[in-house]
Amino acid sequence: MRSHARVVVIGGGVVGVGTLYHLARKGWTDVCLIERKELTSGSTWHAAGLLPLFNLSYSVGQLHKYSVKLYESLEAETGQHVGFRKVSNIRLARTRDRWDEYMYYKGIADTIGVRVEILTPAQVKEIWPLCETDGLLGAIRHPDDGYIQPADLTQALAKGARARGAEIHRFTTVTGIELKPNGEWLVKTDKGDITCEHVVSATGNFARQTGAMVGLDIPVIPVEHQYIVTEPHPAIQERHRQGLPEMGVLRESDSAWYMREEAGGLILGPYEHGAPCCYVDGPSPESEYELFQEDLDRLAPHIETAIARVPAFGEVGVKKVYNGAIAYTPDGSPIVGPAWDLRNFWLNEGHSFGVTASGGAGWQLAEWIVEGEPSIDMMGVDPRRFGPYATRGYLKAKNEEAYRNVFTPHYPDEEREAARPLKTTPCYDRMKGLGAVFGSVYGWERPNWFAPAGYGIDVASLDKPDVLTNHNHPTPDAEGKVRELWSFRRSNYFEHVGNEVKAVSGGVGLQDLSAFAKCLVAGPGARTWLDSILANRIPKPGRIALCHLLTPRGGVRAEFTLFERAPDAFYLVSAGSLERHDHDVLRKLLPTDGSVTLTPVTQAWGVLGLAGPRSREVLQALTDTDLSNAAFPWLTGRTISVGPATAMALRVNFVGELGFELHHPIEMQTTIFDLLMQAGARFGIRPFGVRAMMSMALEKSYRNVGRELSIEYSAYESGLDRFVHPNKGDFIGRDALVAWRERGQANRFVTLELLDVTDADARGSEAILKGGEIVGRCTSGGYGWRVGKSLALAMVRPDLGEAGTELEVVILGKPHRAVVIGESPYDPENARLRG
Repeated sequence: MRSHARVVVIGGGVVGVGTLYHLARKGWTDVCLIERKELTSGSTWHAAGLLPLFNLSYSVGQLHKYSVKLYESLEAETGQHVGFRKVSNIRLARTRDRWDEYMYYKGIADTIGVRVEILTPAQVKEIWPLCETDGLLGAIRHPDDGYIQPADLTQALAKGARARGAEIHRFTTVTGIELKPNGEWLVKTDKGDITCEHVVSATGNFARQTGAMVGLDIPVIPVEHQYIVTEPHPAIQERHRQGLPEMGVLRESDSAWYMREEAGGLILGPYEHGAPCCYVDGPSPESEYELFQEDLDRLAPHIETAIARVPAFGEVGVKKVYNGAIAYTPDGSPIVGPAWDLRNFWLNEGHSFGVTASGGAGWQLAEWIVEGEPSIDMMGVDPRRFGPYATRGYLKAKNEEAYRNVFTPHYPDEEREAARPLKTTPCYDRMKGLGAVFGSVYGWERPNWFAPAGYGIDVASLDKPDVLTNHNHPTPDAEGKVRELWSFRRSNYFEHVGNEVKAVSGGVGLQDLSAFAKCLVAGPGARTWLDSILANRIPKPGRIALCHLLTPRGGVRAEFTLFERAPDAFYLVSAGSLERHDHDVLRKLLPTDGSVTLTPVTQAWGVLGLAGPRSREVLQALTDTDLSNAAFPWLTGRTISVGPATAMALRVNFVGELGFELHHPIEMQTTIFDLLMQAGARFGIRPFGVRAMMSMALEKSYRNVGRELSIEYSAYESGLDRFVHPNKGDFIGRDALVAWRERGQANRFVTLELLDVTDADARGSEAILKGGEIVGRCTSGGYGWRVGKSLALAMVRPDLGEAGTELEVVILGKPHRAVVIGESPYDPENARLRG
């Protein structure tokens, strides 16, 4: 075994081998893989081998798309049989909500180039004659979908990697991983040590044990998954004798199961309630080809619906029941990318659909390692989307929840309940008492909207379809009521959000923004360092600027609100959901001479947002600081007293109204909150939530990281011209950004007004058409209460970005007329912000 390598991949399942293959394919042949037993002996060997293209995550959808395309050509490349059967996949719909989900997904599929067909029940019967079609509204079909033999696929990837010079060491156990003083990694094994530049952890069920070797608490715990293999059925055998095509993969999402042919019989794989986490502390050292005792009682409701839909399933005996571990994360998506706090340590873990994702995940991880950046936006699978709150107990609750909800409709406004509340601010109980309906971001509870006193919907009165996955609301209270219904359309909270917007724009509102990610950057080199990494000019003392950290290619990596609170001491604020990501990116860019320090302060500082035309009057009643526009203009900040408390007041907000963000020591929050509510009473002050904020932000055409701001779009494509200054001096991505613009851009940021909308607004990812051709995609959308219009932010072909251009936006399968309008349809001159 070699003693040095450029990259060591740990883990010989399909994910690890796929990573090795793509590193070698990128030309890095000095790479090796270490596997403690035989290849595929963890979870890969017992996987059903399905290749579902369906996924509502942009990142995961791109990975799956690449994988399926790769697998089609892998056998020809390597000469190794992979057992790829492109038999298509049909997803049945029995409810309106399910059909809405499919139509929403079709928009995502259309924009990333995945083929989706719409089927009638009669067409389903033609393709799947053993399927009863009673009660179906329709179905969607992926003609390029199917299944593959996981072990054969892994061997083909291994063969392709070896052919390019990569090495694979089986029956070799990693016993330790150490960081050397020079920044290299030392991977210790029972057969010798390897010094390397990069380490990739692709250890599946062992992820937490591998992470512990380097001090990482990896947010992965497996969950048991069962599937049933039947004896052959005469009708299927007869089809084979007649040379008829295989019927393909069938999914009854409303009953939470998949089914496909297998050796003349059938496979049924349910995603049931009650499936437990397993290997919580990791498998045993000798674990290999391991299964758990089956528990068919858990599957009973799914078996019943399967027999009703495909009677043939109940007409043959059970040949085998597999119950094996599948890795899960709290949101069900894998973690692919750099580990936090460690350089050149990479994670490719948590794959609940590992066979489908392995090709794409290996592709993008190799891009990231070799080129320094992935080629697609990977924010949806970035390991740093979870924080230190995602520990063992949290993971057990959330991962089991993610498993049992694999097939439930993935509403864009759903807020799952497991492991909540976890992190609460001091004003949580006060907000709750005022009717707050909470959501969760990065473990924090924050109000989404506020229900009127006594408001509730009797769940018993709802006309629910008789299906297993009909849960479109939180758990009812003791009286059987809920305050929120989830939907792809405008739901019950729509008017209440509108009332919050009206209260803010007509008077004054108060919002808890404490989940913002916050840090202090200080030291004699702080200004120079920030100027060298950020695209905007660093603000003068007392001023505020919106600054973007670009990728080396000129895309947008992160966005910060920047304020110099004292000489050489800067306060940075970014999106709460991106705290670990943003702080890790900054920390890894810090100079090594100690001239700059970075200190996270999110837990120590709360934030209350006061906004609306009466906000100055409310705050002025509580402070002796002159808040007049002349003394305290827009985009400035200073420390003020708020009654007996203190706060750093910033004249900035995300709603486009006169307002102040009050950043304060967290222990003073309830004092400040109570004073503001008391002082604002005479102006009719009301609390408002995130949904009202996002409605108002949409009317201002404000961008968000992961939507309008992405590594895939240049900063200029995202319309950030006024925040990017190439002439200020060098900064990360400057030259590449200028070159990108000179060679021509593929996208242009626009604001759209959608016409003829009644009960469903754009939400993001909808296809935009011109003359029947896809020319762009929506990135955000909703209803603008102040302008009284349905709006969307979007990326379109550059020649279609002028105001007045007419387009079409497809919302839940229905085309709507749309027109490009000017940026910031509400108060485009920012008169209210500056007021």
